[in-house]
Amino acid sequence: MKNILLIMPYGGVGGMERLALNFYNQYKKKGYSVKAIKIIQLDADIIHFGEDEFALSTIDFIQMSFSKRFWFYCKIPFLIHQIIKKNKITHSISFGDMANVFSSLSFSKEFKVSSIHSFKSIEFKEKNFLNIIFKLAYKTTYFFFNKVVCISETVKLDLIKNCGFKFQNKLQVLYNPHDFEAIERLSKERFESVFEDELFQNKVVLFLGRITLVKAPWHLIKSFSLLKNLDNSVKLVFIGEGDAHLTNYLLELTVKLGIKENVVFLGRKSNPYSYLKRASVLALTSYYEGTPNVIVEAIALETPIVSSNCTDGILELMSNRRSIKEGNFISTESGLITPNFYKGSLNIPLDGSITNEEIIFSDAINKVLYSDEYVSKIIENKAQLLAKFNLESIASSYISL
Repeated sequence: MKNILLIMPYGGVGGMERLALNFYNQYKKKGYSVKAIKIIQLDADIIHFGEDEFALSTIDFIQMSFSKRFWFYCKIPFLIHQIIKKNKITHSISFGDMANVFSSLSFSKEFKVSSIHSFKSIEFKEKNFLNIIFKLAYKTTYFFFNKVVCISETVKLDLIKNCGFKFQNKLQVLYNPHDFEAIERLSKERFESVFEDELFQNKVVLFLGRITLVKAPWHLIKSFSLLKNLDNSVKLVFIGEGDAHLTNYLLELTVKLGIKENVVFLGRKSNPYSYLKRASVLALTSYYEGTPNVIVEAIALETPIVSSNCTDGILELMSNRRSIKEGNFISTESGLITPNFYKGSLNIPLDGSITNEEIIFSDAINKVLYSDEYVSKIIENKAQLLAKFNLESIASSYISL
């Protein structure tokens, strides 16, 4: 009998949390005993595990004093160890650097799996205490894992070449799996309001995810403002929450560019799939990513994609290697990939001038927005594109030798 523990930092609606919930449901379906730890549990959580959920704190890190936060960091591995021992855990899976480090320090004896979900070398350019610890762990405490899962070949190569990852024999590439039946079912649910229903009667360019510096959403707003056929029937919709300072900057930017009426911020949604299903285009202007779950979800719901080339992992998701170069774009079976926006800084740019990458991204949106070709391509290639994200086989591979 397998007793499985899932460990994650938060219970929001990000990719790692949705992945943990998918695993939870799949392992329960197989008859395993499954528990889940949230390092931080908040009232606003969207991902829940019912009576199988443990919370190490109901106060967020940012609300703790320095001394309390440091003491909490020290306690976390001990608390994880206690839960593992009490529940006779045979396998644990941790999601992301924070959960990985604390799991590696718990010194428990179960089959221990960690997972890495993003392009770390760029992330580590931001010098802070946690990033220093996370990178140091790649050379030290990751020794205690039986397996380290990378969600793309690109992420794995980055760890080896650019992050000094020491335990290369433990690395295994497994794409993030998805419960496509559940995604399709949820996509048929009604919107939360008449306003939203009317909003999606328009052509909609959709941003779906956390509003963070890494996602560089100002590039999307500026690109959107350049659309050739922009009128009040075309909307840019943001679904997700994030840094208040950044969100305020984006609101000011829409006013400055004269597109305030075209841009709508809907906040976080417990079920984003009905919005994704009804969108005309999913747009990503991220500086870096691992393999964004939202791209796979868009393919499953037959919504074409325009994404910056924030990592080679994007091509792994959007194409079965049938991509071709078309001028400034890479054309794939599921949409268009444009040049990367990243110029060495993760901060909001001081210079508000239009960049060449924004012009290209706008052209790509315009092309997908007003052509049925890209929806037809997804429908034709959907089965092949989704084959490598099978939930049952990947969930099984995580906990096997």
